Amino acid sequence: MSSEEDTERSALRKVTIAVPYLPPLEEFIPFLEDIWQRKWLTNAGPYHERLEAALSEYLGVPHVSLFNNGEIALVVALRALELSGDVITTPFSFVGTSSALLWSGLRPVFADIDPVTLNLDPAATLSCLSPEVAAILPVHCYGRPADVHAFDALGKRHQIPIIYDGAHAFGVSVHGQSVFSFGDASIVSFHATKLFNTFEGGAVVSSTAEMKASVDRMRNFGIDDEVSASSVGINGKMSEISAAFGLLQLTHLSRNLSAREVIARIYDQELGLVAGIRSIGAIQGNYSYYAIMVEPHYPLSRDQLYESMKSVGILSRRYFFPLIADLKPYRGLPGASELPVARGAAGKILCLPIHANMTAADARYVSDHISSRGRNGSYRNNTNVSSL
Repeated sequence: MSSEEDTERSALRKVTIAVPYLPPLEEFIPFLEDIWQRKWLTNAGPYHERLEAALSEYLGVPHVSLFNNGEIALVVALRALELSGDVITTPFSFVGTSSALLWSGLRPVFADIDPVTLNLDPAATLSCLSPEVAAILPVHCYGRPADVHAFDALGKRHQIPIIYDGAHAFGVSVHGQSVFSFGDASIVSFHATKLFNTFEGGAVVSSTAEMKASVDRMRNFGIDDEVSASSVGINGKMSEISAAFGLLQLTHLSRNLSAREVIARIYDQELGLVAGIRSIGAIQGNYSYYAIMVEPHYPLSRDQLYESMKSVGILSRRYFFPLIADLKPYRGLPGASELPVARGAAGKILCLPIHANMTAADARYVSDHISSRGRNGSYRNNTNVSSL
């Protein structure tokens, strides 16, 4: 296909990496009218309490604490576990995973990832254990569950807590059991682009009622009542508007999931036979992301494919690149200079557009472009990548 044809096609179609799911506005207006009438905007109002209960039921876990975002949720969960020292974690994640550790006075120790799942490797984690390690923080990357049984066993054997960063993992289960029921605590993100969003928000899932009480207190400045505060806290509360929006979003979740599944299955079918493209398996997660690995025998490099797609209106993302361990604040931390599997993955990973606003034609447009470049590699031959 010529560059002139590509330009013409890009003028006709734009496919963005992610678009927030928004229910019909008219369905949200009654919630807003009720909030205006009550004049209760925050501090565990009725919608906040209803959403915690609804999420507890939907996710199949007893102790959910809502937060204003997933990062503060993780900071508070770490604080509630009274940790100090080192925490083994993955370098292949959003930077917020490790920044929460540093904000909490903890030192990230990077262990390598599994080459198939791209999640923290239990064997690599075991090799990083030392007397200074206070906890392990795996991530359910792209919504695919980490090896929860191996990590929970590791935590019990060495008597250290396991905290899961489940920012991507809303609604994911392992053999019918909620992924958030494992470990000592989990966090989840309700950011605008997530499968389930509350504009902005997050939650801590605690393993015990005592931990939930501690988390709830810390998210409200550590306050016990009008005249006492028994712990150091922060303002992590979710507003009534976000909570009400979450309740509405839950009623649309199956529709959102179904729309994403259609896109994922088209990618699976269309890209499954493209030499040099390996899908990371969105169907094993919750369709939050669709990631591919651009292998060396594909005619274009990952970055060339990324630029080629951009030139025809397809916005993908090299997620996660670079590794957290290669970012300035994290260089020199334990394990940061090693990580051959994670570093290799970071050079080949590409997340494709997937969201409920996409059409089947959009998905085929994306997969057709990847397929055609895989057959002829014309982008490498005809285009100067450095000039784009």
